[in-house]
Parts: sequence; structure tokens; C-alpha cells
Amino acid sequence: MTLQPLWPLWALVLVWGGLLVFCAVHLVRQRRHRGAWARRTGAALALGVLLLGPSLVDRNGTTMQTNAEVFFVVDRTGSMAAEDYDGARPRLEGVRYDIPAIVDAFPGGRFTVIGWDSQATRQLPLTTDARAVKSWAETFQQELTSYSAGSQVDRPLAALQEALTGAAERNPNNVRIVYFLSDGENTDGSASSADAELASFEALAPLVDGGAVLGYGTSEGGKMRTYDGVTPLESAPYIPDPTQGGADALSVIDEVTLRTIAEQLGVTYVHRITPDTVEGFTSGIDLEDIAGDGRREEVVYRPVLWPAAAVALGLIAWELFVVARAYPTRLGPDGFESRRSAFGGRRAPARTATPGAGSTEPITPTKAGVR
Repeated sequence: MTLQPLWPLWALVLVWGGLLVFCAVHLVRQRRHRGAWARRTGAALALGVLLLGPSLVDRNGTTMQTNAEVFFVVDRTGSMAAEDYDGARPRLEGVRYDIPAIVDAFPGGRFTVIGWDSQATRQLPLTTDARAVKSWAETFQQELTSYSAGSQVDRPLAALQEALTGAAERNPNNVRIVYFLSDGENTDGSASSADAELASFEALAPLVDGGAVLGYGTSEGGKMRTYDGVTPLESAPYIPDPTQGGADALSVIDEVTLRTIAEQLGVTYVHRITPDTVEGFTSGIDLEDIAGDGRREEVVYRPVLWPAAAVALGLIAWELFVVARAYPTRLGPDGFESRRSAFGGRRAPARTATPGAGSTEPITPTKAGVR
């Protein structure tokens, strides 16, 4: 048996200690009502035991706990719906496959997701909940076509810098791993700007300890379906290219840009065109070097609160019953107002009847026929 307090120790001493001293003092001083104060002192003691959190060791085990922080930077622009992944499947399906596989490669790590389309936003804060990350990967969609404002791969730069800087300030000894998932395509509305000068990711390199830039798409390109949030994608029309007389637009991967970002971040570049293993860009990060053997012993406690709770509840119910019996006041059969004491017994009459105005002598009750 061990104690796992439900409140901080200072709060226990201040609140519970004060209540216990109050009851104990009255228990000693109120000799006529010692039984009532003994009941209240017992309830205070039971509540204190409850707050101390008596617990049993449920199991001892080792759980994977690492100081790896994994940052996913995910392209959600319309070009990621181009159908040239693993044949004629949307590139988004490659992202949906890769993110859960990467998560599984870092058990015990912390994960965050930054998505970008017309703007960059933090989709998930740093969390150890791997299921939340996988659920996001399974359900996320491309941006609404009607809201598309082109694609620029440096758009998430500020959000990523803020996330990495904040993580480094909070936990400077942790290892930060970045996975940048995109097709690298840069467009400005309907006009291509693949040769435009992009902001550099090089300033982030000191904050990045590993990861990869994952590129999706082919040099042949793929057509993209519109997305309005209502129409099923398989029946949605393809996005037209106004510069080609309204023919279906093609999105082509820009590996030059993706390789440049990888070099600036100091990570590797990997072209992802099929759902292959992710071991090649995850196994190079040795968790044993990151956090010893990557494990720590964790003791799990099972609270045993019901005995103290049952005692406290019983004594409090008893106290409420006694108080309820003391009220309301009532008139006795002899015409005198009386009330039962909350401590037991009957109090003296609260008032007496008077014979008339100005008289101070009480009327003495008489038996029938006797004066």
C-alpha cells in the first residue's frame, strides 16, 4: 500500500488539517455533545484518508518513452489530389500511408502536424497520442478548390519555425525530427511560378536533428479532381487548365525544389510513388542514442478509495439525518414551542404563554377540574 495524494500536500495541510483541528477541538470542549463531534471528526478523518489516495501497485513494467519530437509538415493544396501515385491514385493516399508508418517507427515519441494550403496552420499540437495523429492522417482532405490560392512550398516556413523554436525552448535536450510531405509544386493562381525565389529553410537546420523530405507525384503528372466538401471525389469533375483551353490540368512533381528544401534542412530526400516501407528514412535515427535504451520503468498504481469513501458517506448521511430531525420547529400538544436538538435530546421550551398584557408571570398549566 502506498499513498498517491489527490491534492497537493500544501492544500491537504491547509484545508483538511484545518478541518480536522476544528473538529478535534470541539470534540474535547463540547462534552455534552461529544457523540455528535466524534461523528464529525470521524467524517473528517475519512475524507482525509480519501484525499491521501491510498493505492496498490497494479503492475510493474517498462514502456517506451523517448524524447523524440516528430514534426509532420503536410501539403494539402489541390495538386496533392493529382492521380499519379501508385498508378492512378491520389497523392494524398501516399501521405495517408506514410504518416501512420512513420508514427509506428517512433513508439513513445511526441508528434505534431502542420498543414498548409492557402495558409499554414497547426493541425495537432505536440502529443503522445499516436492514435490522434493516425486519425488525422486517415481523414484529412485537400483544400476546397473554390478557396485555392495557389501553392508555395515556403508557406509553412513561419509555422514550422515557431513550432521548432518553441519545442527547443521547452525541452532543449529533446531530439526534433521533421518530415516534409509535398509534391514541391509552386503555383500562383493559374500561373506557374516554379522558378520563383522561395524563402530558405536553412535557418531551421540547427533545430532539426533528422527526418526527410518526402516527394509525391511523377514527372508525367496527374489530373486533379475538384473538391467542394460535398460531392464524392470519384464523381467530381477534374480541375480545368485555363491556359490550355479548358483541358484537364496536370500537376507535375518539382523534385528540384524538394531536394533544395532537404539540403537546407540537412535531411534526406525520398521520392514516394508507391506504398513501400519507411524504414529507409526512419531507421537511421537511433533511439538508443536519443534516450539511453529508449525505455524507462513505470509503476502503475490502482487507487483503493472505496473503503474511506464508504465511511465518509455513511457518517455524512448520519449527520444530515440528525440535522433534518432537528427542524422544523413545531408546537407541542401543551401549546409550547419546542425543537429537538441536533446533538440529541430535547431543548427547554423556547417561550411561554402570558396571562395578559403587562403580566410577567407564566400561566401554570392545570389539570381538568383543578384550579
